[in-house]
Amino acid sequence: MPFGRPGQKFSVPENDEKVMASWEKFLGGDAFDSDALRRLVDDSWRRCLSNSVDPQRAQAPPPMREDSLHSLRDDCRELLEASQPVMASARELLAETGTVMVLTDGAGVILNLEGDPRLRDAAANIHLLSGASWSELACGTNAIGTAIEVGQPVQIHSAEHYCSGIKRWSCSANVIRDPYDGTILGVIDVSGLSDTFNRHSLALVVATAGRIENRLAQHEMGFRLRLLDHCMDRLSGAAADGVIVFDRRGRAVKANGAATDALVDLQRQRGEPPASELSRLRLSWREEADLPDELPSWMRPEWLEPVVKDGERLGVLLRLPGRRAAPSRVLPGREPASGEEGRAEDGAFARIVGEAAILRQAVGRARQLGKSRAPVLLLGETGVGKDVFAQCLHGASAARNGAFVALNCGGFSRELLTSELFGYVEGAFTGARRGGMVGKIEAADGGTLFLDEIGEMPKDLQPHFLRVLESGELYRVGETRPRKVNFRLVAATNRDLRSEVEAGRFRMDLFYRVAVTSIAIPALRERASDIPLLAAHLVRELARRQGLEPRPLSPGAIDALQAYAWPGNVRELRNVIEGMLLTAEGEELTEADIPDEIRSPAGGAVVVSAGPAMPPECRPGLTGMENAERVALLRAMQAHRGNLTAVARDLGIAKSTVYAKLRRFGLENIIGETRRFQI
Repeated sequence: MPFGRPGQKFSVPENDEKVMASWEKFLGGDAFDSDALRRLVDDSWRRCLSNSVDPQRAQAPPPMREDSLHSLRDDCRELLEASQPVMASARELLAETGTVMVLTDGAGVILNLEGDPRLRDAAANIHLLSGASWSELACGTNAIGTAIEVGQPVQIHSAEHYCSGIKRWSCSANVIRDPYDGTILGVIDVSGLSDTFNRHSLALVVATAGRIENRLAQHEMGFRLRLLDHCMDRLSGAAADGVIVFDRRGRAVKANGAATDALVDLQRQRGEPPASELSRLRLSWREEADLPDELPSWMRPEWLEPVVKDGERLGVLLRLPGRRAAPSRVLPGREPASGEEGRAEDGAFARIVGEAAILRQAVGRARQLGKSRAPVLLLGETGVGKDVFAQCLHGASAARNGAFVALNCGGFSRELLTSELFGYVEGAFTGARRGGMVGKIEAADGGTLFLDEIGEMPKDLQPHFLRVLESGELYRVGETRPRKVNFRLVAATNRDLRSEVEAGRFRMDLFYRVAVTSIAIPALRERASDIPLLAAHLVRELARRQGLEPRPLSPGAIDALQAYAWPGNVRELRNVIEGMLLTAEGEELTEADIPDEIRSPAGGAVVVSAGPAMPPECRPGLTGMENAERVALLRAMQAHRGNLTAVARDLGIAKSTVYAKLRRFGLENIIGETRRFQI
């Protein structure tokens, strides 16, 4: 997996004379000392030569006219708005450094620049001005143009420039990418005369580009949230029609469960290969138009509805006709078995126990989505059974004969998670096993990959996973040739991923990639009527596993279980039932066999005898889901007297995740307190 390109080095000012000599020999067609020249610069010079760039050029082409620049800035207004506070801070940061910070569009045309005013005349001499183009084609090798060509941070110093009139300058630049599709929107550059050379300038432009991209992502997130809020009723409706929501740039961002089937049917009817992924659908239209100009052959204009709010176009909604029931063709002498076609799907969900309407609604949606290959995001508190739903989705899918591979993203360090996800080749790093290792993604080829706690995936690892989802290709760590993979992704989280995106902890493009469809799994307290049925089922299952005789639950025990809030959900109920089975002495499981903290009138308050006051159940600033998770963590800490290994085992999460959650909820001091005040 290519996490970086080998051979990329900083500019080396000490090599200026050698680089200049190499340039002169290069232009004369003679062999030159390649050791003095970086590969990046050598490649750029060759591009300039093949494009007939004049090496004697003294400056960039003249800036465009003021009206053209005004029009360009209007087209790039979102980039300018996102960069405005960053550029303003550069005015003070660079005021005494002899450098300027430059913002360009995706083609290298300067939109704005800030910095040391003393550099104004020197910058004007080479047309380092708003409206001037600094692409490689216009100015030869330079940080702005070369960064656009290679799509990564670039530092060009002095003699490394291709055109003679710019060789007195030193510049560092990085591209600014669209946070959704990765296209280059612009470049941020720091330039100055050669004596201002500083290797840290490259780090500055990398950090600055990141800040601008984050602001762009937050701005686009606002548009998408407004769009999805406006379309939520259509997406969640029970109609058989498929609904796909496209954002204002024509990218599919959300679909209901019927959309995939409807799309496949429509394209099959026309003899066209079906789109493999909903998220790869694209529409395009003119800036002033409400609907696209050109449509795919299978799409009708009357299916499209513009989404406009307060005079602002947010996107467009596509309604696809749903599948209509067709008469079955019966083979001679054979009656069709009732429900034969859906038997696999029905059986796959038999292990989900409960009759509450809110649960059956989630199961119904899962049945709908089980037949598609679209990614599914399972939403719910810790312990609600997201892993069970994931296995049911796999069992109901066309990939049910393939592998079901599960991985908890919160259970590993960044390095271990990389190896677990992508695998590695032999010798990739110290300690790598002989023959390498197959990663979980590759192991799921032809089946289903279930990523639990996907919100815990380190942010710097997220773009590499997104690339796999987009391209269907995988690089093992230490490998340079891709491997084709084809799997169905089911992800799960107990976090509010939208809030994580807004906080900058989760990439927006990955969020919309994994949340093509979603299923909200209800907490146990939201379906308390299912507790008698679920408890009886758990008694039978756990008794069989423990080699015990199943025993009935008394009415008093049922009432006590139903009265409790169950912050740990089904997992907590399972643990309580197992404890009752192992410790009860009578022929019936009664209220007396239930742990005291479950039977307490407080209904879930956390109490430690003779110990310090524990934090309250609810804390401002946390969502309901997070508060429930916090309470479950507190209860487990109390029950196991601060033994983090036991807490992790009880909650079904990694020990490292327990530490992370304690820090997140501000509960680090609880470790010592629960160990000190043992009952």
